[in-house]
Amino acid sequence: MLPIDAAAHSSRWRHRHPVDKAVLGLGLTVLAISLPPWPGAALVLVTALTVLLGPAGVPARRLWRAYRVPLGFCVTGAATLLVQVGGPGGFVALADDGPLRAGELLLRTSAASLGVLLFAFTTPMSDLLPRLVRAGVPPAVVDVAMVTYRMSFLLLDAVRRIREAQAARLGHTTRAATWRSLAGLGATAFVRAFDRAARLQAGLAGRGYDGTLRVLLPEARVSARFTAASLVLLAALAALTLALERPLT
Repeated sequence: MLPIDAAAHSSRWRHRHPVDKAVLGLGLTVLAISLPPWPGAALVLVTALTVLLGPAGVPARRLWRAYRVPLGFCVTGAATLLVQVGGPGGFVALADDGPLRAGELLLRTSAASLGVLLFAFTTPMSDLLPRLVRAGVPPAVVDVAMVTYRMSFLLLDAVRRIREAQAARLGHTTRAATWRSLAGLGATAFVRAFDRAARLQAGLAGRGYDGTLRVLLPEARVSARFTAASLVLLAALAALTLALERPLT
């Protein structure tokens, strides 16, 4: 199991309905994108961090390990705004207002990423996917997503075991040996994926599969109090941003 999935299953908000957490997490993401980057995105970023480390109870180290990957993409995307290609300054030159635009983009994207991580760190996929059918998603699409989600962990575990076996047999001692081990790893994982898929199909057929995977879901109801508090928080962030935008700029 991936660290973010393990954190979602052990979260304090594990038993809350996904709608409650979607209103808060995805609402923060929408505010980060739509509000002015300063101070709107900055306020959203601080609020998302506070909720993640406080009420949601996400460990700081685990949050950083998951956040550094999207943050790297945010920094890379913002860095491209620092330069311009062509123009009177030469083939490559510093862009006018480049640092300002790069900082605004970095604020928006980093804050929006934290909003998505708030939802991901508190909502297991096993709770979310079956409920998508009630939201109008075709059952076949949900079934494929559920099977892919479950098989991905099995394949990741198989890849880890193969790598450990290759390392124990000195398969990574030289560059040539590393490339041979990598090729063998890809071939073995490909064959095992098809084998697991065939066995899964045979098992479902033997259990009378009729086109729908039926799973038991934990009892959870949409909390009107939690949703209302989330909406009040989002409205307060929007109002505070509009109130502070003119004095700060």
